[in-house]
Amino acid sequence: MKIKINENYKSLKESYLFSEIAKRVNAYVKENPDKKVIRLGIGDVTLPLPKTATDAMQKAVQEMTEKATFRGYAPEYGYDFIREAISKRYKKFNVEIESQEVFVSDGAKSDVGNIVDILGDNKILIPNPVYPVYLDSNIMSGRKVEFLEANIDNQFLPMPPKTREEGLIIYLCSPNNPTGAVYNFEQLKKWVQFARQTGSLIIFDAAYESFIVGEYPHSIYEIDGAKECAIEVCSFSKMAGFTGTRCAWMVVPKALESSGTSLNKLWARRQATKFNGVPYMVQRGAEAVLTEQGEKECNKLIAYYMQNAKVLADLFTKKGIYFTGGISSPYIWLKCPKGMSSWEFFDYLLQNAQIVGTPGAGFGSAGESYFRLSSFGDKDLTVEAAARLDNLL
Repeated sequence: MKIKINENYKSLKESYLFSEIAKRVNAYVKENPDKKVIRLGIGDVTLPLPKTATDAMQKAVQEMTEKATFRGYAPEYGYDFIREAISKRYKKFNVEIESQEVFVSDGAKSDVGNIVDILGDNKILIPNPVYPVYLDSNIMSGRKVEFLEANIDNQFLPMPPKTREEGLIIYLCSPNNPTGAVYNFEQLKKWVQFARQTGSLIIFDAAYESFIVGEYPHSIYEIDGAKECAIEVCSFSKMAGFTGTRCAWMVVPKALESSGTSLNKLWARRQATKFNGVPYMVQRGAEAVLTEQGEKECNKLIAYYMQNAKVLADLFTKKGIYFTGGISSPYIWLKCPKGMSSWEFFDYLLQNAQIVGTPGAGFGSAGESYFRLSSFGDKDLTVEAAARLDNLL
């Protein structure tokens, strides 16, 4: 063939982080079929969906069997009932969001990856370590990326740089994936002030906000002025176990404008062209978990996973191993012991304890010598994993 391809893809790492992990684990399992492997790597949930969600989805499926209640294509932006339910949810945080500012999608990962479609050739600021999609989606589009290093000194919460450059695209995630660190109100206020002073846009990933404990902002819109400089992404994946069911949302405030152009309208146009909407049954399930009963059931799921996190956090505290996360986050971000690199520690755990985690180096250069463990596993298996780690470390 003689077609031109997107040369930017050649700048990506050859293997996606979790694909490489799967490759190594599968090879180990094939060679050691008698070994029981405990997976604490990918942040996938293990508990079933809340009953409120499945009841609502089953009712919606039944509606699809009747001509009077059958539905075809879903609205590209989400049905009114779910957009209004999400809008109402923000009132818990004393935030006013119009339903027309809410766009329902099939996942936060999709939104974070697709938002580059409506943005031009701006300089990108991304924390390091970072969720790979932020970086890879911008590399695919040929954007120039600079990193904000997160480390022990700043508690893995980088603050605004001293640059005087304008029109930056800034990615922030709180609670952070992979580090579990959470911005407080004063820190997030400084980021909003920086964005407004430089005419920049913050893309704020709040996918793990439902895990927050204590006085921390659940939404960037709790900060005055954020509607003029920030897009927020959130998801039902972890809060309600929708990782396989797929439903999320993005808030694009009407106040977001650049040179007189509305970002809300641009995103609406993009979705109308490239997205056919989330299935009706799924949106009904998502709506149900935002009810009072639905939230109670979701909170039970979250409590289960956070107890797993406590089991791991208690172990590393006992061992004197530095870590972040585990309190307002389902992730434990730990310093690899014995001076091991991230991938050395990965292989060490797999070979000697049959435990799978995620090498910090896979999240960026600043993640080297760190390691991420997920608390989304089974309770008994997490306890067993902690016992193995206790014996090994």
